[in-house]
Amino acid sequence: MLSLFLATGLLGAPLVEAATQLRIGYQKSSTLISLLKAKGTLESALAPHDVKISWHEFPNGQPLLEALNVGNIDLSADVADTVPVFAQAAGARLAYFATEAPSPTAQAIIVHQDSPLSSVAELKGKKVAVTRAAGNHYLLLSALADAGLKFSDIDAAYLAPADGRAAFENRKVDAWVAWEPFLSSAQQQLPTRTLADGTGLADYQRYYLTSAAFAEAHPQVLQSVFNELVKAGEWLRTHPREAAEQLGPLWGNLAPQIVEQANQRRSYDVRAVKPESLVEQQKIADAFFNEGLLPKRIDASDVVLWKPETAQ
Repeated sequence: MLSLFLATGLLGAPLVEAATQLRIGYQKSSTLISLLKAKGTLESALAPHDVKISWHEFPNGQPLLEALNVGNIDLSADVADTVPVFAQAAGARLAYFATEAPSPTAQAIIVHQDSPLSSVAELKGKKVAVTRAAGNHYLLLSALADAGLKFSDIDAAYLAPADGRAAFENRKVDAWVAWEPFLSSAQQQLPTRTLADGTGLADYQRYYLTSAAFAEAHPQVLQSVFNELVKAGEWLRTHPREAAEQLGPLWGNLAPQIVEQANQRRSYDVRAVKPESLVEQQKIADAFFNEGLLPKRIDASDVVLWKPETAQ
């Protein structure tokens, strides 16, 4: 059953007990959180309330939410829509506290420019690099189904983004399913072709999460983080080159034009999570379960949706 925490009246509530430690997990593609971390924005926003932040980087979304599930972090920066589904199957009691509007072109299935493959249907029997439980995993699943194939029709190589890039570059796989900023980096540094992106196949929404217990205990911390995420998204959209120059060093010294292209494919429009968003989450969960990739069927609405005061 879907639960809702309303933020009404929170402004007058105490934030958290003194000297609270807020442990934030993030990954390379956590753009807005990366900007806030680099600028010290959240530290400034929470310092008056004696909230101290520690930062914990993860290679992708799955281990990030595993850490959230076992209590090693308190808050997860944005992860792709697929990731919470696997966390729920592992027993996590999740709270969604923000989302970014869909960005379907921010992930794609790519091959080398000289590859003989020209369609997703031709991936049958081929080795494809994909990150397990990441958003690109669902894009691949959806694209294969659209082409009349099952996931078992391909040879899936489960690889983290950096390893996927290496395997693709060294031609140890026939195709790679990548997301930003890894996608733009490969497209601008290597001769590639795109077999499919998420258009019409996978919305690719990114969600910010915490535990249900943390959302109930510390709603004003979430309100502060939500407010800063909204402002960071607005700043990035109006200062694309400046944002690219700041993010480039954080993303392995990527050239500004690569970062700018990657950011153009992401909405960075931070919003409250509404119940209708969970319809797509259920579709994702069912697709993975039906392919035998999710250990059990889940109810995607069995989560908490935290509602910020600014939500309409």
